[in-house]
Amino acid sequence: MIRENTKVISIGGCQIGGNHPIAIQSMCNTKTEDVKGTVAQILKLEEAGCDIVRVAVPTMEAAEAIKEIKKQIHIPLVGDIHFDYRLAIAAMENGVDKIRINPGNIGAADRVKAVVDTAKARNLPIRVGVNSGSLEKPIIEKYGHVTAEGIVESALDKVKMIEALDYDNLVISIKSSDVMMCIKAHERIASRTRYPLHVGITESGTLISGNIKSAVGLGIMLNEGIGNTIRVSLTGDPVEEIKSAKLILRTLGLRQGGIEVVSCPTCGRTQIDLIGLANQVENMVQVYDLNLKVAVMGCVVNGPGEAKEADLGVCGGKGEGLLIKKGEIIKKVPENELLGALKDALDHWSE
Repeated sequence: MIRENTKVISIGGCQIGGNHPIAIQSMCNTKTEDVKGTVAQILKLEEAGCDIVRVAVPTMEAAEAIKEIKKQIHIPLVGDIHFDYRLAIAAMENGVDKIRINPGNIGAADRVKAVVDTAKARNLPIRVGVNSGSLEKPIIEKYGHVTAEGIVESALDKVKMIEALDYDNLVISIKSSDVMMCIKAHERIASRTRYPLHVGITESGTLISGNIKSAVGLGIMLNEGIGNTIRVSLTGDPVEEIKSAKLILRTLGLRQGGIEVVSCPTCGRTQIDLIGLANQVENMVQVYDLNLKVAVMGCVVNGPGEAKEADLGVCGGKGEGLLIKKGEIIKKVPENELLGALKDALDHWSE
Protein backbone atom coordinates (compact mmCIF):
# COMPACT_ATOMS: atom_id res chain seq x y z
CA MET A 1 0.00 0.00 0.00
CA ILE A 2 1.14 3.55 -0.71
CA ARG A 3 0.89 4.47 2.96
CA GLU A 4 3.59 1.95 3.93
CA ASN A 5 6.09 3.46 1.48
CA THR A 6 6.06 6.92 3.04
CA LYS A 7 8.85 8.56 4.99
CA VAL A 8 8.50 8.36 8.79
CA ILE A 9 8.13 11.74 10.52
CA SER A 10 8.16 12.36 14.29
CA ILE A 11 5.74 14.94 15.70
CA GLY A 12 6.56 15.18 19.38
CA GLY A 13 6.02 11.66 20.69
CA CYS A 14 3.84 10.63 17.73
CA GLN A 15 5.22 9.08 14.55
CA ILE A 16 3.41 9.05 11.23
CA GLY A 17 4.32 7.40 7.95
CA GLY A 18 5.65 3.95 7.18
CA ASN A 19 3.75 1.27 9.07
CA HIS A 20 2.70 3.55 11.92
CA PRO A 21 -1.03 3.77 12.72
CA ILE A 22 -2.95 6.61 11.14
CA ALA A 23 -2.93 9.49 13.62
CA ILE A 24 -6.11 11.46 14.33
CA GLN A 25 -5.87 15.24 14.43
CA SER A 26 -8.13 18.13 15.30
CA MET A 27 -7.82 21.88 15.66
CA CYS A 28 -8.91 24.04 18.59
CA ASN A 29 -11.56 26.65 17.90
CA THR A 30 -10.61 28.62 21.01
CA LYS A 31 -8.50 31.75 20.96
CA THR A 32 -4.97 30.46 21.51
CA GLU A 33 -4.24 33.53 23.63
CA ASP A 34 -6.82 32.12 26.07
CA VAL A 35 -4.53 29.54 27.68
CA LYS A 36 -7.10 28.23 30.15
CA GLY A 37 -9.83 27.76 27.53
CA THR A 38 -7.46 26.23 24.99
CA VAL A 39 -5.99 23.78 27.49
CA ALA A 40 -9.48 22.76 28.63
CA GLN A 41 -10.47 22.00 25.04
CA ILE A 42 -7.29 20.06 24.32
CA LEU A 43 -7.78 17.92 27.42
CA LYS A 44 -11.28 17.05 26.17
CA LEU A 45 -9.80 16.17 22.78
CA GLU A 46 -7.21 13.96 24.46
CA GLU A 47 -9.92 12.14 26.37
CA ALA A 48 -11.84 11.57 23.12
CA GLY A 49 -8.76 10.01 21.48
CA CYS A 50 -7.04 12.86 19.63
CA ASP A 51 -3.40 12.08 18.76
CA ILE A 52 -2.22 15.50 17.53
CA VAL A 53 -3.79 18.92 18.05
CA ARG A 54 -3.36 22.19 16.15
CA VAL A 55 -3.86 25.77 17.28
CA ALA A 56 -4.05 28.99 15.31
CA VAL A 57 -1.16 31.41 15.75
CA PRO A 58 -2.44 34.73 14.37
CA THR A 59 -0.68 36.99 16.91
CA MET A 60 2.56 37.14 18.85
CA GLU A 61 0.52 36.72 22.05
CA ALA A 62 -0.79 33.43 20.68
CA ALA A 63 2.74 32.30 19.85
CA GLU A 64 3.89 33.10 23.38
CA ALA A 65 0.88 31.30 24.91
CA ILE A 66 2.15 28.06 23.41
CA LYS A 67 4.83 27.76 26.09
CA GLU A 68 2.24 27.56 28.89
CA ILE A 69 -0.20 25.43 26.89
CA LYS A 70 2.52 22.85 26.26
CA LYS A 71 3.10 22.47 30.00
CA GLN A 72 -0.50 21.40 30.59
CA ILE A 73 -1.25 18.98 27.73
CA HIS A 74 -0.04 15.51 26.80
CA ILE A 75 -0.23 15.27 23.00
CA PRO A 76 1.86 16.94 20.26
CA LEU A 77 0.98 20.55 19.49
CA VAL A 78 1.04 22.04 15.99
CA GLY A 79 1.14 25.78 15.29
CA ASP A 80 -0.91 27.01 12.31
CA ILE A 81 0.72 30.06 10.73
CA HIS A 82 -0.20 32.25 7.78
CA PHE A 83 1.49 35.33 6.32
CA ASP A 84 3.86 36.37 9.14
CA TYR A 85 7.09 34.39 9.22
CA ARG A 86 7.95 35.86 12.63
CA LEU A 87 4.96 34.06 14.15
CA ALA A 88 6.25 30.73 12.81
CA ILE A 89 9.65 31.35 14.38
CA ALA A 90 8.11 32.44 17.69
CA ALA A 91 5.83 29.39 17.78
CA MET A 92 8.82 27.10 17.36
CA GLU A 93 10.82 28.97 19.98
CA ASN A 94 7.90 28.54 22.39
CA GLY A 95 7.72 24.78 21.95
CA VAL A 96 5.40 23.63 19.17
CA ASP A 97 6.09 20.13 17.87
CA LYS A 98 5.32 21.02 14.25
CA ILE A 99 4.32 24.06 12.23
CA ARG A 100 1.83 24.33 9.42
CA ILE A 101 2.66 26.92 6.77
CA ASN A 102 1.96 27.70 3.15
CA PRO A 103 5.36 28.96 1.91
CA GLY A 104 3.51 30.81 -0.83
CA ASN A 105 1.96 33.27 1.63
CA ILE A 106 4.94 33.60 4.00
CA GLY A 107 6.62 36.13 1.74
CA ALA A 108 10.06 36.57 0.20
CA ALA A 109 12.57 33.72 -0.04
CA ASP A 110 14.65 35.05 2.85
CA ARG A 111 11.61 34.84 5.14
CA VAL A 112 10.89 31.25 4.14
CA LYS A 113 14.57 30.48 4.75
CA ALA A 114 14.40 32.01 8.23
CA VAL A 115 11.46 29.72 9.09
CA VAL A 116 13.15 26.64 7.66
CA ASP A 117 16.44 27.42 9.43
CA THR A 118 14.61 27.62 12.77
CA ALA A 119 12.82 24.32 12.11
CA LYS A 120 16.09 22.72 11.04
CA ALA A 121 17.86 23.83 14.21
CA ARG A 122 15.15 22.13 16.29
CA ASN A 123 14.48 19.25 13.88
CA LEU A 124 10.81 20.21 13.81
CA PRO A 125 8.60 18.96 10.98
CA ILE A 126 6.90 21.40 8.66
CA ARG A 127 3.48 20.67 7.26
CA VAL A 128 3.30 22.22 3.81
CA GLY A 129 -0.36 23.04 3.34
CA VAL A 130 -2.09 24.06 0.12
CA ASN A 131 -5.85 24.51 -0.20
CA SER A 132 -7.80 24.80 -3.43
CA GLY A 133 -8.91 28.26 -2.30
CA SER A 134 -5.34 29.50 -1.99
CA LEU A 135 -3.90 28.52 -5.37
CA GLU A 136 -1.60 31.05 -7.00
CA LYS A 137 -2.96 33.05 -9.90
CA PRO A 138 -0.41 31.70 -12.44
CA ILE A 139 -1.45 28.09 -11.70
CA ILE A 140 -5.14 28.92 -12.02
CA GLU A 141 -4.41 30.67 -15.32
CA LYS A 142 -2.36 27.68 -16.50
CA TYR A 143 -5.19 25.19 -15.95
CA GLY A 144 -8.07 27.58 -16.59
CA HIS A 145 -9.60 27.08 -13.15
CA VAL A 146 -8.93 25.26 -9.89
CA THR A 147 -8.03 21.64 -10.67
CA ALA A 148 -6.57 18.61 -8.93
CA GLU A 149 -3.50 18.93 -11.15
CA GLY A 150 -3.04 22.55 -10.12
CA ILE A 151 -3.32 21.72 -6.41
CA VAL A 152 -0.67 19.01 -6.76
CA GLU A 153 1.65 21.25 -8.77
CA SER A 154 1.35 24.03 -6.21
CA ALA A 155 2.09 21.70 -3.30
CA LEU A 156 5.10 20.08 -4.96
CA ASP A 157 6.47 23.52 -5.87
CA LYS A 158 6.35 24.47 -2.18
CA VAL A 159 8.05 21.21 -1.22
CA LYS A 160 10.85 21.87 -3.71
CA MET A 161 11.25 25.36 -2.25
CA ILE A 162 11.97 23.84 1.19
CA GLU A 163 14.06 20.97 -0.18
CA ALA A 164 16.24 23.57 -1.90
CA LEU A 165 17.02 24.85 1.60
CA ASP A 166 18.31 21.37 2.46
CA TYR A 167 15.38 20.31 4.62
CA ASP A 168 13.09 17.33 4.16
CA ASN A 169 11.35 16.89 7.53
CA LEU A 170 8.03 17.49 5.82
CA VAL A 171 4.38 16.49 5.80
CA ILE A 172 2.18 17.43 2.83
CA SER A 173 -1.42 18.56 3.05
CA ILE A 174 -3.57 19.30 0.00
CA LYS A 175 -7.23 20.00 0.61
CA SER A 176 -10.37 20.97 -1.21
CA SER A 177 -14.02 21.25 -0.23
CA ASP A 178 -14.79 19.48 -3.53
CA VAL A 179 -14.68 15.83 -2.46
CA MET A 180 -13.97 14.26 -5.84
CA MET A 181 -11.33 16.88 -6.70
CA CYS A 182 -9.69 16.23 -3.33
CA ILE A 183 -9.60 12.48 -3.97
CA LYS A 184 -8.17 12.97 -7.46
CA ALA A 185 -5.47 15.31 -6.16
CA HIS A 186 -4.42 12.86 -3.45
CA GLU A 187 -4.27 9.98 -5.89
CA ARG A 188 -1.95 12.03 -8.08
CA ILE A 189 0.36 13.29 -5.34
CA ALA A 190 0.61 9.91 -3.56
CA SER A 191 2.36 8.43 -6.57
CA ARG A 192 4.79 11.36 -6.83
CA THR A 193 6.15 11.74 -3.31
CA ARG A 194 7.22 9.70 -0.27
CA TYR A 195 6.35 12.38 2.25
CA PRO A 196 3.51 11.44 4.61
CA LEU A 197 0.15 12.94 3.73
CA HIS A 198 -2.24 14.74 6.07
CA VAL A 199 -5.62 14.09 4.49
CA GLY A 200 -9.05 15.59 4.96
CA ILE A 201 -11.89 17.42 3.24
CA THR A 202 -11.50 21.10 4.08
CA GLU A 203 -14.48 23.27 4.98
CA SER A 204 -16.64 20.17 4.69
CA GLY A 205 -19.53 21.65 6.64
CA THR A 206 -21.73 21.04 9.64
CA LEU A 207 -22.09 17.82 11.60
CA ILE A 208 -24.31 16.12 9.01
CA SER A 209 -22.88 17.33 5.70
CA GLY A 210 -19.33 17.41 7.02
CA ASN A 211 -19.48 13.84 8.24
CA ILE A 212 -20.92 12.56 4.97
CA LYS A 213 -18.36 14.38 2.82
CA SER A 214 -15.50 13.31 5.10
CA ALA A 215 -16.64 9.70 5.27
CA VAL A 216 -16.87 9.46 1.48
CA GLY A 217 -13.63 11.31 0.75
CA LEU A 218 -11.49 9.87 3.53
CA GLY A 219 -13.02 6.44 3.11
CA ILE A 220 -12.02 6.24 -0.55
CA MET A 221 -8.51 7.64 0.00
CA LEU A 222 -7.71 5.55 3.06
CA ASN A 223 -9.01 2.41 1.38
CA GLU A 224 -6.58 3.10 -1.47
CA GLY A 225 -3.73 3.30 1.05
CA ILE A 226 -3.45 7.08 0.87
CA GLY A 227 -3.03 9.06 4.07
CA ASN A 228 -0.93 8.90 7.24
CA THR A 229 -2.80 11.31 9.48
CA ILE A 230 -6.36 12.59 9.16
CA ARG A 231 -8.63 15.37 10.29
CA VAL A 232 -12.39 15.36 9.90
CA SER A 233 -13.15 19.08 9.57
CA LEU A 234 -16.53 19.94 11.08
CA THR A 235 -18.24 23.20 11.95
CA GLY A 236 -18.83 22.63 15.64
CA ASP A 237 -17.26 21.05 18.69
CA PRO A 238 -13.82 19.61 17.73
CA VAL A 239 -14.53 16.56 19.92
CA GLU A 240 -17.06 15.49 17.28
CA GLU A 241 -14.21 15.41 14.76
CA ILE A 242 -12.42 12.81 16.87
CA LYS A 243 -15.52 10.64 17.24
CA SER A 244 -16.05 10.69 13.47
CA ALA A 245 -12.40 10.02 12.63
CA LYS A 246 -12.27 7.03 14.98
CA LEU A 247 -15.43 5.60 13.45
CA ILE A 248 -14.16 6.05 9.90
CA LEU A 249 -10.90 4.27 10.76
CA ARG A 250 -12.70 1.45 12.61
CA THR A 251 -15.15 0.97 9.75
CA LEU A 252 -12.23 0.56 7.33
CA GLY A 253 -10.45 -1.85 9.69
CA LEU A 254 -7.58 0.60 10.15
CA ARG A 255 -7.99 1.03 13.91
CA GLN A 256 -8.93 -1.37 16.66
CA GLY A 257 -10.39 -0.62 20.06
CA GLY A 258 -13.33 1.39 21.20
CA ILE A 259 -16.97 0.39 21.33
CA GLU A 260 -18.95 0.21 18.10
CA VAL A 261 -22.63 0.97 18.55
CA VAL A 262 -25.18 -0.49 16.13
CA SER A 263 -28.83 0.49 16.38
CA CYS A 264 -31.97 -0.09 14.36
CA PRO A 265 -33.64 2.80 12.49
CA THR A 266 -36.91 2.32 14.43
CA CYS A 267 -40.35 1.67 12.96
CA GLY A 268 -43.97 1.46 14.06
CA ARG A 269 -43.21 -1.62 16.16
CA THR A 270 -40.88 0.32 18.48
CA GLN A 271 -42.41 0.84 21.92
CA ILE A 272 -39.50 2.51 23.76
CA ASP A 273 -37.67 5.78 23.16
CA LEU A 274 -35.01 4.05 21.09
CA ILE A 275 -33.70 7.20 19.43
CA GLY A 276 -33.02 8.82 22.78
CA LEU A 277 -31.55 5.62 24.19
CA ALA A 278 -29.25 5.04 21.20
CA ASN A 279 -27.86 8.58 21.44
CA GLN A 280 -27.32 8.21 25.17
CA VAL A 281 -25.52 4.91 24.64
CA GLU A 282 -23.29 6.34 21.90
CA ASN A 283 -22.20 9.17 24.18
CA MET A 284 -21.77 6.90 27.19
CA VAL A 285 -19.48 4.37 25.52
CA GLN A 286 -16.88 6.96 24.44
CA VAL A 287 -15.04 6.62 27.75
CA TYR A 288 -14.58 2.84 27.60
CA ASP A 289 -11.36 1.35 26.25
CA LEU A 290 -13.06 -1.88 25.19
CA ASN A 291 -13.05 -3.48 21.76
CA LEU A 292 -16.73 -4.40 21.68
CA LYS A 293 -19.88 -4.18 19.58
CA VAL A 294 -22.98 -2.94 21.43
CA ALA A 295 -26.44 -3.28 19.86
CA VAL A 296 -29.39 -1.04 20.71
CA MET A 297 -32.48 -2.58 19.15
CA GLY A 298 -36.11 -1.53 19.26
CA CYS A 299 -38.34 -4.58 18.98
CA VAL A 300 -38.58 -8.36 19.00
CA VAL A 301 -38.48 -8.79 15.20
CA ASN A 302 -34.79 -8.14 14.53
CA GLY A 303 -33.69 -7.14 18.00
CA PRO A 304 -32.75 -10.45 19.61
CA GLY A 305 -30.99 -11.69 16.48
CA GLU A 306 -28.96 -8.52 16.02
CA ALA A 307 -28.15 -8.38 19.72
CA LYS A 308 -26.86 -11.95 19.58
CA GLU A 309 -24.30 -10.90 16.97
CA ALA A 310 -23.04 -8.16 19.29
CA ASP A 311 -21.00 -8.58 22.45
CA LEU A 312 -23.63 -6.76 24.46
CA GLY A 313 -27.04 -5.41 23.60
CA VAL A 314 -30.42 -4.20 24.68
CA CYS A 315 -33.65 -5.10 22.94
CA GLY A 316 -36.80 -3.05 23.58
CA GLY A 317 -40.29 -4.27 24.33
CA LYS A 318 -43.32 -2.41 25.65
CA GLY A 319 -41.90 -0.03 28.25
CA GLU A 320 -39.15 -2.52 29.06
CA GLY A 321 -36.26 -4.34 27.44
CA LEU A 322 -33.85 -7.23 27.54
CA LEU A 323 -30.15 -7.04 28.36
CA ILE A 324 -28.30 -9.56 26.20
CA LYS A 325 -24.66 -10.63 26.52
CA LYS A 326 -22.99 -12.86 23.93
CA GLY A 327 -26.39 -14.00 22.70
CA GLU A 328 -27.70 -14.89 26.16
CA ILE A 329 -30.53 -13.00 27.85
CA ILE A 330 -29.18 -11.66 31.14
CA LYS A 331 -32.28 -9.97 32.48
CA LYS A 332 -35.40 -7.98 31.73
CA VAL A 333 -35.51 -4.41 33.02
CA PRO A 334 -37.89 -1.43 32.83
CA GLU A 335 -37.22 1.05 30.02
CA ASN A 336 -35.88 3.71 32.37
CA GLU A 337 -33.27 1.26 33.68
CA LEU A 338 -31.92 0.04 30.34
CA LEU A 339 -29.12 2.60 30.08
CA GLY A 340 -28.02 1.95 33.66
CA ALA A 341 -28.09 -1.82 33.14
CA LEU A 342 -25.95 -1.47 30.03
CA LYS A 343 -23.49 0.80 31.81
CA ASP A 344 -23.23 -1.59 34.73
CA ALA A 345 -22.50 -4.45 32.33
CA LEU A 346 -19.73 -2.42 30.69
CA ASP A 347 -18.30 -1.36 34.04
CA HIS A 348 -17.98 -5.02 35.02
CA TRP A 349 -17.17 -6.39 31.57
CA SER A 350 -15.41 -9.73 31.25
CA GLU A 351 -15.43 -12.19 28.38
